[in-house]
Amino acid sequence: MPFHQLLKVDKHSDVPVYLQLTNAFIHHIHQGTFRKSMRLPGSRILAQTLKINRMTVVAAYQELAAQGWIAMVPKKGTFVNVSPPLLKPDRISGKPAIFALPAETGFKYDANRFLPHRVTPSNVGKIVFNDGGFPDARLAPVEDLVRRIRSLSRVPVTKKYLGYGNPQGTLLLRETLADFLADTRGLSITADNILITKGAQMGIYLATSLIVRPGDVVIAGSPGYFGANTTFKQLGATVVQVPVDEDGIDVDAIEKIARHRKIRMLYVIPHHHHPTTATLTPARRVRLLDLASRYSFAIIEDDYDYDFHFAGKPMMPMAGIDRNGNVIYIGTLTKSLAPSIRLGFVVGPAAFVQSATAMRKTIDAHGDTLIENAVAEMYKDGTIARHMKKSFKLYRSRRDHFCTLLENELHNYVSFTVPSGGLSVWAHFKTHHLPDVSQRAFARGLVMGDGLDYNTNKIKYNAVSLGFASLNEREQDKAVDLLRTVLKTM
Repeated sequence: MPFHQLLKVDKHSDVPVYLQLTNAFIHHIHQGTFRKSMRLPGSRILAQTLKINRMTVVAAYQELAAQGWIAMVPKKGTFVNVSPPLLKPDRISGKPAIFALPAETGFKYDANRFLPHRVTPSNVGKIVFNDGGFPDARLAPVEDLVRRIRSLSRVPVTKKYLGYGNPQGTLLLRETLADFLADTRGLSITADNILITKGAQMGIYLATSLIVRPGDVVIAGSPGYFGANTTFKQLGATVVQVPVDEDGIDVDAIEKIARHRKIRMLYVIPHHHHPTTATLTPARRVRLLDLASRYSFAIIEDDYDYDFHFAGKPMMPMAGIDRNGNVIYIGTLTKSLAPSIRLGFVVGPAAFVQSATAMRKTIDAHGDTLIENAVAEMYKDGTIARHMKKSFKLYRSRRDHFCTLLENELHNYVSFTVPSGGLSVWAHFKTHHLPDVSQRAFARGLVMGDGLDYNTNKIKYNAVSLGFASLNEREQDKAVDLLRTVLKTM
């Protein structure tokens, strides 16, 4: 048996040689090249044949024996222990016998059940205008978080948090968050009204799954948050989009629909609507609550961007003045910390929260209890409040600098309104086709959206949300200079 041809190894690979050898053996046993009861060469002989260390072969044999592929019989030798399937063995070739998963499954499944996800190219080494605006992860209080986790891990009572936890979230974080939301947003709630999630998107999915059934009508703004709209469509809802103007979602249009169709749910972003950054006026908030009560539909109030309102104080959430239990309030701590720290929350009547918790448990047994408690401690000792105060001032300064750049350098190409809050600018491109601009910008090292996710069958906005918060002033200068170069050469 030409083992030197069958068992190829690459000493420069990141995969350990003994694992390469193990996988090669499994491959040939499965293919029938090595049949059951076949005697394999001793470790010393095989090591000499392959020109590798004998202990590498020993490690591979031990791994194969542990998995049951071979049997190592004292004083007799090493033998294949598994019958191969009835397949014709491959011809011996000089190609490495390294197993790779097939490109397709060997069974049928509904590949069209889920809406396609657009794969974005790598952003490594490029300047990025985050779509919708992300916080600057470089400012995140990571060291404080790590210190808190380390401190908690040393306390004997916290060892229990290394086991399975509460799918609703740790009591400490829910109690801390209830006090925080009461103090800052006027929500009269307890820990029983809160479900901790991995970001706002999970909250949207859980709440919608409980409320909406296939065919139900869901109202959303246009242009709107494509992540939420995709979730609604994926769950079988009929998404009806209504216009968003400078005062937020068009309540008159919603009322007209409600008179003729059964609305199951309304999705609204009251502060700094994504992507337009419009803030819903108090009058429209009151009217929406009245419509929800009259026509018995749910309101998903996505207040993901509450903390960054630069023009005065943000308004009280609708959930704070809802007396009929129509509003499910969703928020995130990701904007306060960093996108990779996945913490969000759902606030609603206790019975609804319990149902959402039961559903969450089916897809994620529980959250990251150590991180949840560490974040709770950071709220309690003022770490997050200090971080937010610092971030608020910096992001407001970056907004002003970015809008000045757009006005001075790109006024011939782009129109926009200075946002009252949020971490992005909704920019309309006057003449240039945005997808072409996006493609050419990427080639020059600038990542920006192409705006296609915001378009509807009737409206092509040719606009994009340009996130400014994650870029310092020098990076903003370079980004706008690159964009101006692209526009001038088109």
